Amino acid sequence: MAKMKVVQCWDDGVINDIRLVELLRKYNAKATFNLNPGLMKDERIPNGWQRLNEGGGHCFNGYYAGKISKKEIAELFDGFELASHCWNHENADSMPVEEWIKTAVSAREFLEDIVQRPCTGFAWPCGRYTQETCDALRAAGFAYGRTTKNVDFVTECEDAMALHSNCHFMNAGFYERYEKARECGVFYFWGHSYEMLEYDKLWEQFELKLKYINDDPDSEWANVVDIAPLCDGKTK
Repeated sequence: MAKMKVVQCWDDGVINDIRLVELLRKYNAKATFNLNPGLMKDERIPNGWQRLNEGGGHCFNGYYAGKISKKEIAELFDGFELASHCWNHENADSMPVEEWIKTAVSAREFLEDIVQRPCTGFAWPCGRYTQETCDALRAAGFAYGRTTKNVDFVTECEDAMALHSNCHFMNAGFYERYEKARECGVFYFWGHSYEMLEYDKLWEQFELKLKYINDDPDSEWANVVDIAPLCDGKTK
């Protein structure tokens, strides 16, 4: 019997990813990191509980998530998959399709130049997408586009360019959704590492999830790009 494939991805390339990567490596867990190169600087933008003079990043419950530097990308994410999250986190419905797709491709090309390997994954900023942008993503050679919608069975997605996950990593029903996903053989979760703030209890809670998955003899870690062909009704 084939093992259930467990995949995960994390958005925005924030400072908290440094701690996250250490934890993932502890459990030999695969993951994809969705990055916006245009929002990254040559030096780190630090975290903070109040807006910083330079940048300050996204505010989450009063916590400003900093950014890793561009020069850290290759070393920090060594061994993990990277994917485009647009150049400056542009929403798919915020500009003409022809202009928007350039931001998605530019981010991919930037990442591919750094790591010298294909980065064909994509995550929709704010989960927003249209049929036109899905078509443009496919034509540009992307393997999938992750949304923010939840489904019980990822393999029932009709289009890998609108690839839904099972849940956010902090979903109250995480374990229940994990067990339910056994029926289709794929479990997919996502999130932002800054949502755990610098609060040890939240990190410990997430580590318990990694351990639960890692200790399951009937599951195995996989990359999102690996499950894309299984989750695309247009190519079946």
